[in-house]
Amino acid sequence: MLNSKYNQTKIKIIKKNVMSFLVGDGEKVGLETEGGDAKKMKPETATFPPTFSVSEIKNKQRRHLMFMKFKQERRKQKMQLRKKRQKEREALGDKAPPKEVPKTIENQRVYDETTVDPEDEEVAFDEGTDEFSAYFQGLTNPKVLITTSDRPRGKTVKFCEQLATVIPNAHVYYRRGLALKRIIPQCISRNFTYLMVVNEDRHVPNGLVLCHLPDGPTAHFKVSSVRLRKEIKRRGKDPTEHYPEVILNNFTTRLGHTIGRLFAALFPQDPQFVGRQVATFHNQRDFIFFRFHRYIFKNEKKVGIQELGPRFTLKLRSLQKGTFDSKFGEYEWVLKVSLSNLTF
Repeated sequence: MLNSKYNQTKIKIIKKNVMSFLVGDGEKVGLETEGGDAKKMKPETATFPPTFSVSEIKNKQRRHLMFMKFKQERRKQKMQLRKKRQKEREALGDKAPPKEVPKTIENQRVYDETTVDPEDEEVAFDEGTDEFSAYFQGLTNPKVLITTSDRPRGKTVKFCEQLATVIPNAHVYYRRGLALKRIIPQCISRNFTYLMVVNEDRHVPNGLVLCHLPDGPTAHFKVSSVRLRKEIKRRGKDPTEHYPEVILNNFTTRLGHTIGRLFAALFPQDPQFVGRQVATFHNQRDFIFFRFHRYIFKNEKKVGIQELGPRFTLKLRSLQKGTFDSKFGEYEWVLKVSLSNLTF
């Protein structure tokens, strides 16, 4: 009997605390009797000092509630300020001042001295004499061999198979314990122009070695954020066998120029626009984002895109002259922690 009374008293105290919490910070709700009639009191909001911080609230749930209210109020103030500025611009018309350019990581970045002009004579001479010149002149056609590290797992195997559907004239073979130095001569004898090796860690692709044959160069990338087709929401149907377009963004420096031509030589130079497929390599903050899309023409004026997959992110670790040679190879560029601000 005593336990039941104790439990009822405890439940009443808990309900009272919960009701006081749900009202909000500094608000009080109660009943005031005047002349025997109950009258509801209006909520009173407490004013906090200017130096008050939400982090000073000890209760976690109450602190979260106050923080969400603070975010809503700040969002409303921004919307009101934006509408006010828009009305002022409409009232001024042509006399309105130009819009302010927002500060971003890209436009606040220090200018890179290695940025080159595509129309420079020296750059044009390098393009005509480098390892990719025969490809861009139409003398050779790309042929890619895709392989993996020893004993690849399910996601790595599917990633290689989907890469073969993105890159035309690509073939997937498995290592079976062969060293890369033995694979490269076999690829050259079979007229392969590229050797692509996908490495994995904990059953997830984490590295990519891209070797241009027969004379190099060889690039080593870190792979992250791999998403296969089944992991992409609202993806389109599987890609067709049409040659895709290739878009290279922000490969403006000496190093980026080489990497961009390395990617471009993977695909044939004559894209088949009937397939409406496009492969994009976008460089931003030294990370290369790959996306594979299909154009969707809604009408004569509106065009949409539909992602086909896969998607992944690359980070250049090293660029080596010639074919792959981990022991005696001559490295043209190597990523270092102290030189993390270098750009493509």
